[in-house]
Amino acid sequence: MKKSLNLVLTACLCTSLLIAGCSNNNNQSSPNAGNNQGNSGGEKVKLTAIITKHPLTKPLAEMEWLQKAEDAAGVDIEWQEITADWAQKKGTMLASGDTPDLFVGPNVITDADFAQFQGLFQDLTELVAGAPNVQGMFDTKPETKVIATQPDGKIYGLPKYQRFWPASATRQFINQKWLDNLGLDMPTTWDELYNVLVAFKEKDANGNGDANDEIPMDWPGGIGGFFNPAVLLGGLGITLTDGSGQGYFVEDGQVKNFLTDERYKKMVVFLGKLYKAGLINPEVFTHDYTKFQSVARGEGDNAKVGFTWGWVASDRFGEQLAPQYSSMSPLKESAGFSGKVSWSYDFDTLNYGVNQIVMSAKTKNKEAAMRFINELYKEEVSMQVLFGSIGENIKDNGDGSYSVLPPADTKMDPGTWKWTSTWADNGALYLPDTLNLTLGKDMQEVLVQSEPLNDALAVDTEKDVFPNMFIKYTTADNNTMSLSNTNIMNLANTSFAKWVTKGGVEAEWEQYVNQSKKAGLDQNLEIMQKYYEEYMSK
Repeated sequence: MKKSLNLVLTACLCTSLLIAGCSNNNNQSSPNAGNNQGNSGGEKVKLTAIITKHPLTKPLAEMEWLQKAEDAAGVDIEWQEITADWAQKKGTMLASGDTPDLFVGPNVITDADFAQFQGLFQDLTELVAGAPNVQGMFDTKPETKVIATQPDGKIYGLPKYQRFWPASATRQFINQKWLDNLGLDMPTTWDELYNVLVAFKEKDANGNGDANDEIPMDWPGGIGGFFNPAVLLGGLGITLTDGSGQGYFVEDGQVKNFLTDERYKKMVVFLGKLYKAGLINPEVFTHDYTKFQSVARGEGDNAKVGFTWGWVASDRFGEQLAPQYSSMSPLKESAGFSGKVSWSYDFDTLNYGVNQIVMSAKTKNKEAAMRFINELYKEEVSMQVLFGSIGENIKDNGDGSYSVLPPADTKMDPGTWKWTSTWADNGALYLPDTLNLTLGKDMQEVLVQSEPLNDALAVDTEKDVFPNMFIKYTTADNNTMSLSNTNIMNLANTSFAKWVTKGGVEAEWEQYVNQSKKAGLDQNLEIMQKYYEEYMSK
């Protein structure tokens, strides 16, 4: 779902997270709270801001919590709401130097932008000292300051921490009703999965009298990233990080890339076998995420997809079909595999965010802009940034605790409702570990549906996880890796689609590996290894 929602729709935790107490540091009022309007004239300070938001998200003027936050900070913000083509718009804007006072959104302004357009963005280091909610986040979660701090020690963008999300974005689902209809056991290996998918295809698994309308296996297309078949590599011991969209992972302290790993070749051969047998959606490399999602929601009680990956069953299959599906443990490559089965460890990406809010150096009233930023990081406000306004979206229980309410629109699943109601994962926010909040149904489902993955997610975070969220590259190294990754992924994506649909990986493998190296893969691995070792030494 994160991919659908600009790479992030995600959610988690159990039925009730009633963790005692609230941090005083993170529940302070804005700086200059005694002067609510922020200036001696009593009028609100006018600010401008750009936010990148999901297309589903309603107009900001309809968000009650946001209007209250602006009032508390003594500001009146003119918002420009961007739902598409931000990269193109941003380039033109930054080149002209005509910027708003604030930018809001996940990595809305990147570290590369800070380096390229020096002097255009405000160093927030001194301003943070007067923003107790932001400073409280840094003090309580020091890693957030690591994320925010550039190699030169300056802070241009502030991160987020949303705490409740699970260790992995991806869960593996199979239609349990189909298994039961056909008298099949839950598969535990790749070969067992193959046999189950063949039965799904040939034996009218959904029982509607049409033996040709089942899609045994589907994914959004591509190699890595969330909800993609690269997670099968966990059945050969590879621990992916953040979905490993570009193939990078760490194994026993060594940075590697699975795109040239023999285990990846083995997975490609397996997927080619499935495709040749008609077990994979023939549109897997051409459909978009919306089509991928809608197909899995079937028609009424009639499911269409047998095996796939997603965020949570209700999001992947819809509320009506979700009960038909079971969340699965990772599959071993074979019964003879004796290593530790792993999965994709995504906790950092799901719970932290980079450059969620940035201030322009041209902002005339920086103190007022910082008051608003500080308000966003107030515990009660951050909760509403993520889940929506108290009242419609969140219940104040009156005892210092809160509960996320079901969607007011009963036809909408909770995840979609969240993204419709507020900034959601795209916001600047901090949810302290002391926040007493009972999560909604979808978040509770995520924890339950993650249970089959628990053993595989007991990974060694010091030796088998690349801490990409916390590493700051120099501009030169960033540019080098970016250019190489573009060439590497162009080659990898083209080859992967060809090999799965037409075969040829065995004959072309050696040439492909050499081409990947020429594209800069080895150089990237050397750069990342250096930064990894430096980071881990600290």
